[in-house]
Amino acid sequence: MGPEKLKEIINKIIKDVDVVVGYKEGFDKLHATPCFITKPEQTDRIILNALCAQNLANYLLSLKSRKIAMVVKGCDSRTIVQYMQEGLINREKVVVIGVPCTGVVSVKRVLSNVNSQPILDVKFSGDEIAVITTAGEQKFSIRDVAPDKCRTCLYPTPVVYDYLIGEAIQSDKAHEGVYKDVEELAAISLEERKVYWEKEFDRCIRCYACRNACPMCVCQDSCIAESREPHWISQKSNLTEKFMFHMIHTLHLAGRCVECGECERVCPMGIPVNILKKKINRDMRELFNYEPGVKPDEKPPMFTFSIEEEKIEEHKL
Repeated sequence: MGPEKLKEIINKIIKDVDVVVGYKEGFDKLHATPCFITKPEQTDRIILNALCAQNLANYLLSLKSRKIAMVVKGCDSRTIVQYMQEGLINREKVVVIGVPCTGVVSVKRVLSNVNSQPILDVKFSGDEIAVITTAGEQKFSIRDVAPDKCRTCLYPTPVVYDYLIGEAIQSDKAHEGVYKDVEELAAISLEERKVYWEKEFDRCIRCYACRNACPMCVCQDSCIAESREPHWISQKSNLTEKFMFHMIHTLHLAGRCVECGECERVCPMGIPVNILKKKINRDMRELFNYEPGVKPDEKPPMFTFSIEEEKIEEHKL
């Protein structure tokens, strides 16, 4: 990732847009945070490295009345394509600055490895990240502290962009490995899966961070988590209500989850909620040969209707 090239592009286009959304250093060297640039003199705030993990495309809907330039990685760019497919944004009002990405860093994994010591500094060298804490310096391979989504990423280069920071790169991941975790979970018995998810969801504190960070959760004030019309779930913090929320959340994302992993990144309890969305995505691929957020001209299956579907045989039941 090249911050100088990015700054050069921002300085070139900033006169033509209302705001540029990128990344800046957060409250310490380990945390990157979204950055909103409206003036050329603010460009120096911009950073670009493997700590830039957030999916910034999440801001497109709240800023859609303005012309926006946005920094996106491959996984983030699928959000833009999905928004285009669903008619949620005007592509002409979005300048996409694409960043080829070989993987980002999971802050949770780094902090776990350094026993959550206060961060004094962070340095990058090749494929390594060096983290300096009060206990000393520790080096990690970025691959070793990457989130799970990077291990199976098929789109390291954005699928849509107007500018590209660096050379396009091809994924070295195997297509058949994308849903390996889903298949491993599906291989255990139904009762074992039930026990697994009961244990995981029992830890849910219903903070809704997974929903809030999800770029495709667009129901906003009508979300079933708070709505009383219809009143699908109560505010009780029991396992039944937690299950209900996560199942509805997952089904709402059928054919729409772009696998950016934001739900899992922000979960304070470390619940592997992204596996549920991947399971639905795998089913959508098998049923409709459809992958969310990849081809701008495609129509999501849940936005169409056919009396006869090639791979669905419910009429024979």
